[in-house]
Amino acid sequence: MLYFLPKPVRGALALLLYALNTLFWFLPLMLLAVLKLLPVKRWQAWLTYLLDAIAVAWISMNNVTTRLFTRIHWQVEGMDALSRKDWYLLLANHQSWADILVLQNLFNRRIPFLKFFLKKELLYVPFMGLAWWALDFPFMKRYSKAELAKKPELQGKDIETTRKACAKFRFKPVTVMNFVEGTRFTQMKHDKQQSPYQHLLKPKAGGVAFVLGAMGHQLHKILDVTIHYPERIPTFWDYISGAVHAINVKVRVLPITDQLLGDYQDPTFRASFQQWVNELWQYKDQQLQQMAAEQES
Repeated sequence: MLYFLPKPVRGALALLLYALNTLFWFLPLMLLAVLKLLPVKRWQAWLTYLLDAIAVAWISMNNVTTRLFTRIHWQVEGMDALSRKDWYLLLANHQSWADILVLQNLFNRRIPFLKFFLKKELLYVPFMGLAWWALDFPFMKRYSKAELAKKPELQGKDIETTRKACAKFRFKPVTVMNFVEGTRFTQMKHDKQQSPYQHLLKPKAGGVAFVLGAMGHQLHKILDVTIHYPERIPTFWDYISGAVHAINVKVRVLPITDQLLGDYQDPTFRASFQQWVNELWQYKDQQLQQMAAEQES
């Protein structure tokens, strides 16, 4: 609607509206989060629904802002069989900060509210850190091999933290999101890793296995999401200012079978699970290659 404006103006106005929308919902979100501290389970469960409703409204308004200032041609496959009553584990490739906005745009009100694991340090991000805490986003502290060698008692602490975080998701449908590569794709990272995939970094299977191990049969399905930007990988600014003109997304709904549930510390299970993730990533790489070829033809 306002696409006729110059790109810097579009971006600045969009950023302003995103900020105002965040501030508008921040106060009621914090109020409900404080009220949720009252240790009564039914009360906390009811407030969780209200908090998630605020988050959905926040995303909806952000999506309106996106439509105001951008003109994106969306080509999306595989969205037909989704439900807001299912528990999902969403696995996606990661190329840009815009990926999160793309996923929120596509899946808002189609599946349960997206929640993803965050580094503990992000709790201190102004406004957003408190908002993530209020919405029960799980904050993780991963321990390096050096730390574990120094303090063996920390072994298994990360999976225990994952279990405690996921326990909050048992009574209400949720979508747990995981960027399996652990970081955004760049050619430099790709070359440094010597990744066997053409369009992807090496997947990190441990985080996926921990979530599945912690939530067990509570999760119903896996959403395998492949995001492709036909022009080039955009920045956050590119996305909000209307410099992105096309986005292709393919969604596959996969079952969670017993072979995916087990103890990741067990060498046999770990090898089997890593093989499954590598095959998933190989298929995703082929999808990206196919989408790139279709774009060129």
